[in-house]
Order: sequence, then structure tokens, then C-alpha cells
Amino acid sequence: MNESLMTIRNAVIDGSSKDVEGGIGAALAAGLAPQEILESGLIAAMSMVGEQFEQGEIYVPEMLVAARAMQVGLSLLKPRLIEEGVKAKGKVILGTVQGDLHDIGKNLVGMMLQGAGYEIIDLGTDVPPARFAEAVREHRPDLLGLSALLTTTMGNMRDVIEAIEDCGLRGSVKIIVGGAPLTEEFARSIGADAYGADASRAASLARSLTSTG
Repeated sequence: MNESLMTIRNAVIDGSSKDVEGGIGAALAAGLAPQEILESGLIAAMSMVGEQFEQGEIYVPEMLVAARAMQVGLSLLKPRLIEEGVKAKGKVILGTVQGDLHDIGKNLVGMMLQGAGYEIIDLGTDVPPARFAEAVREHRPDLLGLSALLTTTMGNMRDVIEAIEDCGLRGSVKIIVGGAPLTEEFARSIGADAYGADASRAASLARSLTSTG
């Protein structure tokens, strides 16, 4: 493998934004295509980080540091990807449901998916059902991700899905839910398409749900 790509991978895994910048500069100088740098450098690195997380080798703080380093690299590549006409792999809306202000998991999923080539529309926290429905109508996403970290707010996910159903848009978007108090059974009971047990699995599920291949 190209040495600069290995530098990028290791820098992302180590959470070193400075080394990510250096690696991308070297890769571009060596004539590598921006898309190759994205896929073989940044995306490959975050996949490895996700595997380490699922195996219990690292935890959320390390994932956040790696994701931030990856975002630094993505910001450098994005103008070049646009110039080359590289399109986003899909459009994803994310938000934490009404009454809930927690956002670490949501933000991490967003960063991982953005690094994997998706366009992210983050509605933030404490988002009412009508706002989710409005955003789905406006942006026509491939995927909607709902987050809740409280047992008192997880039920609001059902209200969001019902609001989208009432607008006649449920069939046009996949819905994934996540958060500490949730279970697979709960996700099924409210009509979600999938349940992400943690940020890494949620990002992987999002990619599989929106895959066209």
C-alpha cells in the first residue's frame, strides 16, 4: 500500500489531525486521486476504529478523537471531491428526539457517516416530531437516524415515525434508532427499520440500509 495512505490510516486511528494533514498532502502530491485517499485512507481507518470499538479495545473518547481527525482530512479532500464530481453515497438526517439533549452518540454516528461519503443533515437535540417530518419532506433523505438516551424520551421516537407516516413519507426513508435504553424489540415495536446498539454498529447499519450495490 502507498506509504502516505498508511500514514493517513495510522494518523486517524491515533487521532493525530496534524499527521492526517501531512499524509493527505503527501498523497495528493504523489498523484493519488482524492476518492482513493478517501476510501483507502479515511474510510478504511474509521472501519478499523469501529472494529476496535466493537471488540472492546477502545472506547467512545478514542472513537471521538479518531473521528475528529478523520473530519480534518475530509475537510481537506472535500473541495477536490466536489471538483471531480464525486457524489455523496446518500443523504442522512440525524436528530435527538424531543425532550432529550444528549448528542454524543448522534454526533459520532454523523462524523463516521460523513467520513464514509454521506451528506449529513443534523437537526440537533430536542427535535419535535413535526420538525423531523418537515426535514424528511424538504430533504428527501435515504435514511433518518433518531437518538434518545433517556427512558422518558425514547417513546417520542414512535411519535416521530407516526408523524412521518401521517405525511405519507414513511415508504421513502429508512429509519434507524439508537440510544442506551433502547432494544431491538423496542425498535421493531415502533416500526423502525433497524436498531444501532452503539455508534459503530449504527454507522455500519446505516451504510447497509442505504447500499445500492
